[in-house]
Amino acid sequence: MAVETFKAVSKKLPEGLAVESEVRGFKMVLDEPKEMGGTNKGMNPVEALLCALGSCQTIVASAFAKAKGINLQEFWVELEGDIDLDGFMGKSDVRPGFQEIRFKMHMKTDAPKEKAEEFAKFIEKTCPVGDSIANPVKLVLSDVVVE
Repeated sequence: MAVETFKAVSKKLPEGLAVESEVRGFKMVLDEPKEMGGTNKGMNPVEALLCALGSCQTIVASAFAKAKGINLQEFWVELEGDIDLDGFMGKSDVRPGFQEIRFKMHMKTDAPKEKAEEFAKFIEKTCPVGDSIANPVKLVLSDVVVE
Protein backbone atom coordinates (compact mmCIF):
# COMPACT_ATOMS: atom_id res chain seq x y z
CA MET A 1 0.00 0.00 0.00
CA ALA A 2 1.46 3.36 -1.05
CA VAL A 3 -0.13 5.90 1.26
CA GLU A 4 0.78 9.52 0.52
CA THR A 5 0.14 12.23 3.12
CA PHE A 6 -0.92 15.61 1.73
CA LYS A 7 -0.57 18.70 3.93
CA ALA A 8 -2.09 22.17 3.87
CA VAL A 9 -2.13 25.21 6.18
CA SER A 10 -5.05 27.66 6.29
CA LYS A 11 -4.76 30.96 8.15
CA LYS A 12 -7.29 33.75 8.75
CA LEU A 13 -6.40 37.03 7.05
CA PRO A 14 -7.02 40.37 8.85
CA GLU A 15 -10.05 41.52 6.79
CA GLY A 16 -13.54 40.01 6.85
CA LEU A 17 -13.64 36.23 6.54
CA ALA A 18 -10.73 35.84 4.10
CA VAL A 19 -8.42 32.86 4.59
CA GLU A 20 -5.09 32.13 2.94
CA SER A 21 -4.35 28.46 2.34
CA GLU A 22 -0.93 27.17 1.36
CA VAL A 23 0.27 23.88 -0.06
CA ARG A 24 3.81 23.22 -1.34
CA GLY A 25 4.44 26.97 -1.67
CA PHE A 26 1.22 27.59 -3.63
CA LYS A 27 -1.21 30.03 -2.04
CA MET A 28 -4.93 30.53 -2.51
CA VAL A 29 -7.25 33.06 -0.88
CA LEU A 30 -10.75 31.87 -0.04
CA ASP A 31 -13.42 34.25 1.21
CA GLU A 32 -17.16 34.77 1.33
CA PRO A 33 -19.23 37.23 -0.69
CA LYS A 34 -19.93 40.57 1.00
CA GLU A 35 -23.55 39.58 1.68
CA MET A 36 -22.22 36.66 3.77
CA GLY A 37 -19.83 38.86 5.78
CA GLY A 38 -16.75 38.43 3.62
CA THR A 39 -14.71 40.78 1.48
CA ASN A 40 -15.25 38.85 -1.78
CA LYS A 41 -11.49 38.44 -2.35
CA GLY A 42 -11.88 34.88 -3.58
CA MET A 43 -14.24 31.99 -4.04
CA ASN A 44 -15.72 30.49 -0.91
CA PRO A 45 -14.72 27.02 0.33
CA VAL A 46 -17.74 25.21 -1.11
CA GLU A 47 -17.12 26.83 -4.50
CA ALA A 48 -13.50 25.68 -4.19
CA LEU A 49 -14.77 22.15 -3.47
CA LEU A 50 -16.75 22.22 -6.73
CA CYS A 51 -13.59 23.42 -8.51
CA ALA A 52 -11.53 20.68 -6.85
CA LEU A 53 -14.00 18.04 -8.05
CA GLY A 54 -14.13 19.38 -11.61
CA SER A 55 -10.35 19.76 -11.71
CA CYS A 56 -9.80 16.24 -10.43
CA GLN A 57 -12.19 14.79 -13.00
CA THR A 58 -10.45 16.77 -15.74
CA ILE A 59 -7.02 15.53 -14.63
CA VAL A 60 -8.23 11.93 -14.55
CA ALA A 61 -9.74 12.33 -18.03
CA SER A 62 -6.54 13.85 -19.40
CA ALA A 63 -4.24 11.32 -17.71
CA PHE A 64 -6.15 8.20 -18.80
CA ALA A 65 -7.81 9.08 -22.13
CA LYS A 66 -5.09 7.65 -24.35
CA ALA A 67 -4.80 4.42 -22.33
CA LYS A 68 -8.58 4.00 -22.55
CA GLY A 69 -8.55 4.52 -26.32
CA ILE A 70 -10.22 7.94 -26.19
CA ASN A 71 -8.96 10.67 -28.51
CA LEU A 72 -9.78 13.51 -26.13
CA GLN A 73 -9.41 16.84 -27.89
CA GLU A 74 -11.15 18.90 -25.20
CA PHE A 75 -12.70 18.16 -21.82
CA TRP A 76 -14.48 20.33 -19.29
CA VAL A 77 -16.95 19.89 -16.46
CA GLU A 78 -19.89 22.07 -15.41
CA LEU A 79 -20.75 21.66 -11.71
CA GLU A 80 -23.42 22.94 -9.36
CA GLY A 81 -24.46 22.04 -5.85
CA ASP A 82 -27.24 22.81 -3.41
CA ILE A 83 -26.71 23.92 0.20
CA ASP A 84 -29.43 24.93 2.64
CA LEU A 85 -27.75 27.97 4.22
CA ASP A 86 -30.04 27.70 7.26
CA GLY A 87 -27.88 24.75 8.36
CA PHE A 88 -24.67 26.79 8.08
CA MET A 89 -26.24 29.78 9.85
CA GLY A 90 -27.57 27.59 12.68
CA LYS A 91 -31.19 28.44 11.89
CA SER A 92 -32.25 24.80 11.48
CA ASP A 93 -31.02 21.27 12.05
CA VAL A 94 -30.45 20.65 8.34
CA ARG A 95 -26.87 19.61 7.57
CA PRO A 96 -24.57 22.51 6.64
CA GLY A 97 -22.94 20.84 3.63
CA PHE A 98 -23.97 20.09 0.08
CA GLN A 99 -27.21 18.15 -0.24
CA GLU A 100 -26.46 17.31 -3.87
CA ILE A 101 -23.73 18.03 -6.40
CA ARG A 102 -24.52 17.70 -10.10
CA PHE A 103 -21.97 17.72 -12.87
CA LYS A 104 -21.98 17.48 -16.63
CA MET A 105 -18.88 16.25 -18.45
CA HIS A 106 -18.19 17.68 -21.89
CA MET A 107 -15.91 15.73 -24.20
CA LYS A 108 -14.74 16.75 -27.63
CA THR A 109 -13.82 13.40 -29.13
CA ASP A 110 -14.40 11.17 -32.12
CA ALA A 111 -15.30 8.27 -29.82
CA PRO A 112 -18.89 6.97 -29.98
CA LYS A 113 -21.23 8.20 -27.23
CA GLU A 114 -21.31 4.74 -25.58
CA LYS A 115 -17.51 4.69 -25.25
CA ALA A 116 -17.52 8.28 -23.92
CA GLU A 117 -20.15 7.31 -21.33
CA GLU A 118 -18.06 4.31 -20.29
CA PHE A 119 -15.04 6.62 -19.95
CA ALA A 120 -17.13 9.04 -17.84
CA LYS A 121 -17.96 6.16 -15.46
CA PHE A 122 -14.25 5.34 -15.24
CA ILE A 123 -13.50 9.00 -14.42
CA GLU A 124 -16.11 8.99 -11.66
CA LYS A 125 -14.74 5.74 -10.21
CA THR A 126 -11.10 6.92 -10.35
CA CYS A 127 -11.33 10.56 -9.18
CA PRO A 128 -9.97 10.85 -5.58
CA VAL A 129 -11.92 14.06 -4.86
CA GLY A 130 -15.17 12.51 -6.05
CA ASP A 131 -14.50 9.43 -3.94
CA SER A 132 -13.77 11.62 -0.90
CA ILE A 133 -17.08 13.45 -1.33
CA ALA A 134 -19.19 10.37 -2.12
CA ASN A 135 -17.87 8.18 0.71
CA PRO A 136 -17.45 8.97 4.39
CA VAL A 137 -13.96 10.22 5.23
CA LYS A 138 -12.79 10.00 8.82
CA LEU A 139 -12.15 13.56 10.06
CA VAL A 140 -9.85 13.61 13.08
CA LEU A 141 -9.17 16.65 15.26
CA SER A 142 -5.66 15.63 16.29
CA ASP A 143 -4.89 18.59 18.58
CA VAL A 144 -5.90 22.08 19.67
CA VAL A 145 -2.87 24.38 20.08
CA VAL A 146 -3.41 27.52 22.16
CA GLU A 147 -0.75 30.18 21.60
